[in-house]
Parts: sequence; C-alpha cells; structure tokens
Amino acid sequence: MASKHDVEVIIFGKVFTLSGYESEEYLQKVASYMNNKMNEYSKVDAFRRQPTETQNVLLQLNIADDYFKAKKQIELLEEDLRTKEQELYDLKHELITSQIKMENCEKNYKTLQNESNEALKKLIRLETELKELKKS
Repeated sequence: MASKHDVEVIIFGKVFTLSGYESEEYLQKVASYMNNKMNEYSKVDAFRRQPTETQNVLLQLNIADDYFKAKKQIELLEEDLRTKEQELYDLKHELITSQIKMENCEKNYKTLQNESNEALKKLIRLETELKELKKS
C-alpha cells in the first residue's frame, strides 16, 4: 500500500495541510488549481460582492462544472478510441484476408505457370515428334 503524505499548501493566502496517498507534487497541483480558480474569480467584481458562503458555493459549482466537462471529454475520447480500435481491427482483418487471397493467387499463378510450362514442353515434344514423323 502506498504511504500517506502530509503536505502544507497555501490556498488563497492560508496554509492548509493536505493528506493523501497521492504524491506531494499532485497535492501541490491540486492546491495550485484551487488558487488559480480563486484568483480568477476574485478579479470579478460581482463575485467579490457576494457573501463568502455564496463565493464558496460558486467556486464549488465552477469546479464541478470543470469536472463534468473533463469527464465528458474523457468519454468522447474513449469513444473515439473505441472507434479507432474497431477501425484498426477491421483494417487488420482486411489486411490478413488480402494477404491470404494474395498467397492463394500466388499459389494459383505458380500452378498455372507450371501447367503452362508442362503444356509448352508437351507441345515442343509433339512438334518434334511430328517433324520426325514427316522425315520418315
């Protein structure tokens, strides 16, 4: 089991201790995300005029919005991945089928070439026999 980390972070000017099994870098990244969101909204006059409780709810709603948008993007990417994997599977199947057809065509070509050579040999032999019969 991974070890638990305690990391002191600063979020909007206050020191917090975050604990978790994630890396310290990850926990710092989460704190940085929160700071960026708070800084983004603190620049908006209408937001700053709201009571602290309302500001917190608005921040939470915005973070939830980010989460659901990211989740939707992941779903779209996963669907795109499934589609591409199916296309790749179909192309591989088509390639294998084409290779089998090509191998069969090559076998047929060699067979026909051998038959043609045998027929040519037979023709030459028969022509030779005909010439000998005409001589005699």
